[in-house]
Amino acid sequence: MTVRIGTSGWSYQHWTDVLYPRGLPAARRLTRYAEVFDTVELNASFYRWPRDSTFAAWRAELPDGFTMSVKAHRGLTHYRRLVGPEPWIERFERCWQLLGDRHGVLLVQLHPEQRRDDARLASFLGSVPTTIRVAVELRHPSWNDPAVYAVLKRHRAAYVVISGGGLACIPRATTDLVYVRMHGPDRDAMYTGSYSPGDLRRWADRITDWDVAGRDVWLYFNNDLGGHAVRNALSLRELLS
Repeated sequence: MTVRIGTSGWSYQHWTDVLYPRGLPAARRLTRYAEVFDTVELNASFYRWPRDSTFAAWRAELPDGFTMSVKAHRGLTHYRRLVGPEPWIERFERCWQLLGDRHGVLLVQLHPEQRRDDARLASFLGSVPTTIRVAVELRHPSWNDPAVYAVLKRHRAAYVVISGGGLACIPRATTDLVYVRMHGPDRDAMYTGSYSPGDLRRWADRITDWDVAGRDVWLYFNNDLGGHAVRNALSLRELLS
């Protein structure tokens, strides 16, 4: 099975002297990142969907074996709230074609106030081509129900396991892919702080269990402030090695 460890995003000025040498142009950050990691989660697409030419350029820049997961735009998840997804489905299909074998997983993060709606979720997942692997981040607690997990399983969609920010951490696997987002160890804040060695060891054990069970595991650290995501990702990868 495959275990991939990376970070959510890569172009951060405060990663200078952590991952990027001083003076490295911003345009060269992805190339440098791909020298260290084999996967990344694109978060900027949530705020502004990249041009087709940008996806094509990333495909040409990224090395063999590297994968880019892509976060769905908030126009679908926070404004439409999954209703009428067809225009966005077309964009996702073009994105996957342009990234070629560098495409990873489509991350669909629902609005934190969006309550459970099994029919809406099932309708959306049924509209996504089977060539696109989907992971769904369900933030409202009403979604935490076996019937919801069954909807995800039926559509071979991964439940996103969340760590941090006061969000429920439920180590649930709904398909042969487990998708994990590490938002930081602080329950009262997001994107900050560093996971302790004990925290990382517990996650390494959990990942090993999933791997032994025959599941792929893709994990992204989102505690980017201060470069903690980079350090934690490297430490976890070393534990797993």
